[in-house]
Amino acid sequence: MARAAVPDYVGTAFSQCPPGHRFNLYFEIWQDNWALDKNNKAQALRKTLNCSSVSGLLAGLRNRQNQLVGALPEPNRLVIDAQSTSPFATGLGLEHPVENGFAFLTPYGTPYLAGSGVKGVLRRAAEELLEQGEPGVDQAIVDALFGSDSQAHPARGALSFWDVFPVPANGSLLVEVMTPHSSHYLQDGKAPHDAGKPNPIPFLAVPAGSEFRFVVTCEPSLMQETDLRSRWKPLLLAILQHAFDWLGFGAKTAVGYGALTEDPLAKKQREDDVKAIREQAVKAAAQAAREEELKLLSPAQREIREFLDARMDRNMPEIAALMSALKLGQWSGDMKLAVAVHLKALMQTARKWKDRTEKKNPEKDHDYQATLLVGKWLRGE
Repeated sequence: MARAAVPDYVGTAFSQCPPGHRFNLYFEIWQDNWALDKNNKAQALRKTLNCSSVSGLLAGLRNRQNQLVGALPEPNRLVIDAQSTSPFATGLGLEHPVENGFAFLTPYGTPYLAGSGVKGVLRRAAEELLEQGEPGVDQAIVDALFGSDSQAHPARGALSFWDVFPVPANGSLLVEVMTPHSSHYLQDGKAPHDAGKPNPIPFLAVPAGSEFRFVVTCEPSLMQETDLRSRWKPLLLAILQHAFDWLGFGAKTAVGYGALTEDPLAKKQREDDVKAIREQAVKAAAQAAREEELKLLSPAQREIREFLDARMDRNMPEIAALMSALKLGQWSGDMKLAVAVHLKALMQTARKWKDRTEKKNPEKDHDYQATLLVGKWLRGE
């Protein structure tokens, strides 16, 4: 019976440990003589799959990321929620008794994709877009976003990429198998042939349908081109989409692992949030411009403007609104005279001021009658 390579006082009940601890610290693959049980690798891996013990921890990690990124100004952050459309594996090159390791975050024991890995994939995606002649992408922009290792001008990129903590679908990892067929000549030195015996090697993966959250932050002061500060997000979204469609993340991407797509509901919510923020910014700018405009007006002009802005029916023409208010006694004294002067100016601009009429029945000439009425107000009547 295989067991973990730990002292007896540690015990044998590891089912509630994080999967990373069961995979690395308490992996049950050793025989009593401490020889590797090579025939039970897959069985030992299946004991590490359950992620229910770290569901609360994963939620806490993601919540902490949300709070940290939420404290940054909206123009300096980008959060993309994605789902895997194929299994995801990472850290296969790490040493492990089953020959393929897996990247777990120490000390939590949860699966993770390092931010440096995210940056590497996205830089490669950016370089491919550059090679394809993508509009708006040039070497200077790639270097500005991701940094340059040029000996002449080394520079840090403006973007920072956070670690990604996948939330496995159904709360479990899965066991995948690779079967290299060429060990007889790659390892034993024999001539290659088509009758090579398969050598199944099990390894861990995060299943398709799992949740991934990408967090990217930007330091605008590192961008020499001020125009790039306003368009780095659309550029990065195009780069991310290319990585989702053509590159993948993690290991074994050449055979289909690590394929992702942006979550459609999260994408719509992100776009709605961005739209709401932009609309709020437009309203704030309009309000600020209006306040500046009001400061330049006389007290009477300011009161007229505030009245017009506050009218219930915004479709009612200004002339009609002011005429109606004067008829109802909205103002008196000097203010009434000031409104009448403003009203005359509006009517003259609109070519509605008529000192005389050519109609046989003057009472049916509305502009002429309005002119007579405003004239009375101007005379203080």
